[in-house]
Amino acid sequence: MGQQTDVLVSQPLGSDNTFKDQAGNAIGRCRIKAIYGTSGAAAGTVVIYDGSSTAGTCLMTVSTPTAANQGTFWILMPGEGVLAKTGLYADLTNVDSVMVIYG
Repeated sequence: MGQQTDVLVSQPLGSDNTFKDQAGNAIGRCRIKAIYGTSGAAAGTVVIYDGSSTAGTCLMTVSTPTAANQGTFWILMPGEGVLAKTGLYADLTNVDSVMVIYG
């Protein structure tokens, strides 16, 4: 079985909370393959929505460790990943940085 799509990495999430590709364009329809991030000083969350705001469908909520316990987190999605039909928006709490690996 061959690779089904190219696998790409987003820029670290910016101040507008919309995930962007390496050229700075908003990521549209995609499948999230993995999430990588760095924790804040306290335990936190990454909530990812399908769309361009929190009005979109919530795709997942990831609980993160404290930086004192583990500075980074890495989560692989099973199968073909999690489908975002229109785009990727995130709401972060106590998280310094997050990127998605997508295809």
